Amino acid sequence: MSWDDLRKGRYSQAHGEYFITFNTQNRQCYFSEFNLACLFCRQINVNETQHHCTWLTWVLMPDHFHGLLRLGNKGSNLSKVVGALKGVSGFRVNKKISRNGKVWQSSFYDRALRDEDDRKTIARYIVANPLRKGLVKHLNDYPFWNSVYL
Repeated sequence: MSWDDLRKGRYSQAHGEYFITFNTQNRQCYFSEFNLACLFCRQINVNETQHHCTWLTWVLMPDHFHGLLRLGNKGSNLSKVVGALKGVSGFRVNKKISRNGKVWQSSFYDRALRDEDDRKTIARYIVANPLRKGLVKHLNDYPFWNSVYL
């Protein structure tokens, strides 16, 4: 699926909630390295402050990211929020490892949540990713996630 296909129909609704997924370039496992994963995780707080949004639930995997995002007021824009998180974190990762090039693929997947969607079930699905991938046996052993629901 192309970037243009993913963007068709993308709509940013004030206070809307979205399930977001994006991958590293060529599924490179940058975030297997603890310091790089910590660097990315710090950017989530910066992203929330700068773009008046809330990452309700998220997990950073070695080669991708899943999150449940709530946009803020009318000024919040889904593409700008996600683009800023990917852009700043990619810049910082490159600087930390003294390289140039893309850290993230240029596209991202989003699905708008409806009122009837169970946020707690979605949050559990997101944070259980390290368990399903066999990275840990207990979620408490995986440090790169957070959720307001759990």
